[in-house]
Amino acid sequence: MKRSALIVILLCIHSIWGCESGGSSDSVAQGKKDSSQVKVTFVELGSVNCIPCKAMQPVMKAIEDKYGDQIKIVFYDVWKPDQKKYAQQYKIRLIPTQIFLDAKGREIFRHEGFFPEAEIDKLLQSHGLKPVKKENKT
Repeated sequence: MKRSALIVILLCIHSIWGCESGGSSDSVAQGKKDSSQVKVTFVELGSVNCIPCKAMQPVMKAIEDKYGDQIKIVFYDVWKPDQKKYAQQYKIRLIPTQIFLDAKGREIFRHEGFFPEAEIDKLLQSHGLKPVKKENKT
């Protein structure tokens, strides 16, 4: 990432912390999975207007497809007025930030910046998740 882009992201995060968060509704889809099957919740804090955050979108989709009901993926666009509060709630310093929570909602891992799918796989498998969908390598 270029230094100027990082500076812009950090300034934006600073402005998020400086603003009072608005809105009372959690408009982000929380998923419709049976919570008894969910072993890990993957919280992505970013923005649809952030280049590294955009790069995480297909990674999140692939992880969701690969692990099915074992994982719940939540995306918060912390640049939207009604979702700024999550930047403060999770005490993020930059975007994207990925936070992984266990079945009891306790943080088990945190990563800042783009997080490659292979590294997420290692993390999830170390916490007992198993791929339910085999990758096609044709």
